Amino acid sequence: MRTSDRLRAALVDGLTGDDAIGDPAWRAAVLAVPRELFVGSFFVPVPGSSPTAYRPVHRTDPGWLRQVYANETLITQLDGHVRPEDVTGGTVTGTPSSSSTLPSLVLGMWQQLDAEAGHRVLEIGTGTGYSTALGAHRLGDANLTSIEYDPLVAERAAAAIRAAGFAPRLVVGDGLIGDPDGGEGAYDRLIATCAVRYLPPGWLHQVKPGGVILATLSGWGFGFGLVRLVVTAPGEGTGRFMPGWTSFMIARPHDRPPRQSISLLPGDERPSRIDPEVISTWTGSWVAQLAAPSAERMGAVGHQILWDVATGSQARTAPVPGGGWTVVQRGPLRLWDQVESAVEAWQRAGEPHQEGFGLTVSPTGQRVWIGSEAGPGWNLPI
Repeated sequence: MRTSDRLRAALVDGLTGDDAIGDPAWRAAVLAVPRELFVGSFFVPVPGSSPTAYRPVHRTDPGWLRQVYANETLITQLDGHVRPEDVTGGTVTGTPSSSSTLPSLVLGMWQQLDAEAGHRVLEIGTGTGYSTALGAHRLGDANLTSIEYDPLVAERAAAAIRAAGFAPRLVVGDGLIGDPDGGEGAYDRLIATCAVRYLPPGWLHQVKPGGVILATLSGWGFGFGLVRLVVTAPGEGTGRFMPGWTSFMIARPHDRPPRQSISLLPGDERPSRIDPEVISTWTGSWVAQLAAPSAERMGAVGHQILWDVATGSQARTAPVPGGGWTVVQRGPLRLWDQVESAVEAWQRAGEPHQEGFGLTVSPTGQRVWIGSEAGPGWNLPI
């Protein structure tokens, strides 16, 4: 048995043992698709570096193939254009903009989508093409369309998909619009491998009633929630958020716009009713983001900083010697007031994980709620 085949079989055994693969058809797909075709060179973070530095790993480096078959996310691009091949020595800093997602997450999402042979599926975010090839193996080439925003990423993915022996329909364009040639109700399922601030309306028209959309909601506060939404009518749907901890890079059209450096200015000071550290937790950051959707979150522990991209409003917290915290707020939005009220509502509900939240989409808006549609809720920025 070749080394790659042996490592692929070991990956499948590991994912099966961890319950990441429950469906034999998806197990067969992982065994059939060589991940090394889709991941050439990649970046790995340098431990302890600040800001995070990345070291390139190339095919000729010792241990390259073993890393390819680890259950890990492999970063393949920084800042929208820097590839590992561009870095000839040393390290580089930047923001990850494309990757090959860890296989357990890819397989978990495909299974949560409940896509079966015969279903027509629209994938938003081709990336390296690995997930696309898995989907093509399970569903058949004719039933899968995948859209990639970045032309260079799309070109490399298309070559890898062809080399693996698959031929799904591939589109280069803005996946947030959906399939440019897809009509009303053209798809049974939609899966997104990028995060979005809200579900693009076109998605809810291209997926037929009764169909499923699986997408990660995020924003500028670094909170994430994976929602499984059932389309109930064109442009409408309802669903629940899924267990676990799913995160993706945000779709470039939904990313924070460029800004200058922030100057922390004087404002109105008062005691904080909540411990600011709570918005550094997985679900606490999600709740804070729902409450202040146009705010970027910075800082850590008791020193949190919120800066609103749209209005320039600011909020910053600090511990008080002897106990408690203060918050200074400035601008037309009282960001900490919004976050504080949302966190308190979440705490009164028992501090549920994201799976305790749901989403309702209608032609007039998109609302995330706790518990039931009658529970506390927040409108998404659409």
